[in-house]
Amino acid sequence: MTTAPAQREYFLDSIRAWLMLLGIPFHISLIYSSHTWHVNSIEPSWWLTLFNDFIHAFRMQVFFVISGYFSYMLFLRYPLKRWWKVRVERVGIPMLTAIPLLTLPQFMMLQYVKGKAQNWHTLTPYEKYNTLVWELVSHLWFLLVLVVLTTVSLWIFSRLRQRLSARADRFFAHITLGKLSLLFLLLGIAYAALRRVLFIAWPPILSDGLFNFVVMQTLFYLPFFLIGALAFIYPRLKALFTTPSPWCAVAAALAFIAYLLNQRYGSGEAWMYETESVITMLMGLWMVNVVFALGHRLLNFESKRVTYFVNASLFIYLVHHPLTLFFGAYITPHIASNALGFLAGLVFVIGIALVLYEIHLRIPLLRFLFSGKPQNKVASIKVRS
Repeated sequence: MTTAPAQREYFLDSIRAWLMLLGIPFHISLIYSSHTWHVNSIEPSWWLTLFNDFIHAFRMQVFFVISGYFSYMLFLRYPLKRWWKVRVERVGIPMLTAIPLLTLPQFMMLQYVKGKAQNWHTLTPYEKYNTLVWELVSHLWFLLVLVVLTTVSLWIFSRLRQRLSARADRFFAHITLGKLSLLFLLLGIAYAALRRVLFIAWPPILSDGLFNFVVMQTLFYLPFFLIGALAFIYPRLKALFTTPSPWCAVAAALAFIAYLLNQRYGSGEAWMYETESVITMLMGLWMVNVVFALGHRLLNFESKRVTYFVNASLFIYLVHHPLTLFFGAYITPHIASNALGFLAGLVFVIGIALVLYEIHLRIPLLRFLFSGKPQNKVASIKVRS
């Protein structure tokens, strides 16, 4: 068992940043996929649908493993209350900033794009509240889940630090990917069973935005967050993820095929969503090995260019969503080719996001609001604390 890494984990910083930035092609491809979204092209593209499904099947599971790893690392650096304050500020302030500045204007734009503005007064008070929760949280949901996980981890991390036993040490000293796969299979089945019970007992609760984000999403990603923290504590567990495993790569590929088959032939009234939770629970675990092993081999170095995108990734992710929807609503209809539209969308969204990022670096208040980090009175705009 260890409490500190031997060196800075450059590859984990990079993976976390690129997973966040991968949200840009994910959402742009969603426009051109066969999935119904806020805005869609006239004719869907099969290869962009496949691309979109692949990203969706694993990206956030790997992201939450890294979040758990760094959260526990910071947990050991600060007193308990100070740790909670720092972590909540880092994710909560950008989330609260983005709601009035990004997702509220985005919601208002979509009301007119989809022709629903005139129907707002016909909704019940609960329907208005629930619509606002879904639309204003929007792509910020993972920040809300991180706030919940951080709060829950006040108790969990304290127990991990104080109650780790010799039995736990022995277990993780001999842990294997096979044992982890069995554990995550059981966790996926338990989550699926809970969802099915809710679906039978009280179906409307699954459509409630706040319940979905705070309870269901938190429960699904909690195992990944915790396994990330345990990977920081136990070198053996971390080594399992950073050592390439052909078995994991093959298993992840088979899981993705199962995911696609479930998407095509499953039914929401049957067990489609429950089956998906089991598949993505396992695929997420196996893709942790695939992504960590590749990242450890290719990205474990310090680079000013990489550091720039690591620092910029959260801001770019926050602003890309309304830019993507604007592109989909007003530019996509004028581009006949889906492939050309997808590439044009990448250039449009990334280009404007980078310009906005550079502008915000020059305004201390915006730097604080979009990072949650206190700003020094005299600070270089090229180096962020």
